Amino acid sequence: MKGVVLAGGIGSRLHPLTKITNKHLLPIYNKPMIFYPIETLVNAGIRDILIVTGGKNSGDFLRLLANGKEFGLKHLDYTYQEGEGGIADALSLAEHFADGGKLCVILGDNIIEGNIRRAGDDFRRQERGAKILLKEVADAGRFGVAEIDGDRIVNIEEKPKHPRSNHAVTGIYFYDATVFEKIKHLKPSGRGELEITDVNNAYIREGGMTYDFLGGWWTDAGTFDSLLRAANLVAENGANRAPEEIAAATRSEGK
Repeated sequence: MKGVVLAGGIGSRLHPLTKITNKHLLPIYNKPMIFYPIETLVNAGIRDILIVTGGKNSGDFLRLLANGKEFGLKHLDYTYQEGEGGIADALSLAEHFADGGKLCVILGDNIIEGNIRRAGDDFRRQERGAKILLKEVADAGRFGVAEIDGDRIVNIEEKPKHPRSNHAVTGIYFYDATVFEKIKHLKPSGRGELEITDVNNAYIREGGMTYDFLGGWWTDAGTFDSLLRAANLVAENGANRAPEEIAAATRSEGK
């Protein structure tokens, strides 16, 4: 399985910080934001990684990351997204890179405490379809929200005013090769973008969507508040810890 980090866009919610750099190059405590999703993929045993970027500062990713040696990689791939066509549009650029295989896709501003190796291993054994990771949150209306019936996801609603659950869809997705055909049949949303929620709902209609819950804390870093929260969480607790470390910390906190 290969990995894709989506790090395009202009980061308008973080102006004026992003007037001179890409959002994903901003610092989160002691490392650039882009380091964290790459580490998430590497910790899941993924070694073939594509960075999808865009905008005027795309060349800075190459200067910062080079061939990925800092992450124990021999090579990193890069591709360029023109404009802001949405998450699904950015993912469509990875079709050649995927080469008919499975992908783990992570948004470049998603930072987690835990490790997704178990979910990745489960998806490697999954014959077809997709898998998403959910997290119970207090402000579900900020995200895509999954409606669950028994052991199935029956629908995902994007940023609902009245969420039907508190199960937010995190920015970590596992897809088989049919994802690219699904993207080709999407229509732009009211925002003029190709929405990843529409891709996920296409898998749900086919009966090919599975899910798991993400352990540890999770945050995006796309607003000033969440950027600060991410930095504080990393400073206080660290990121990309192994599941057993999280369990040990939880036991310690309960004493």
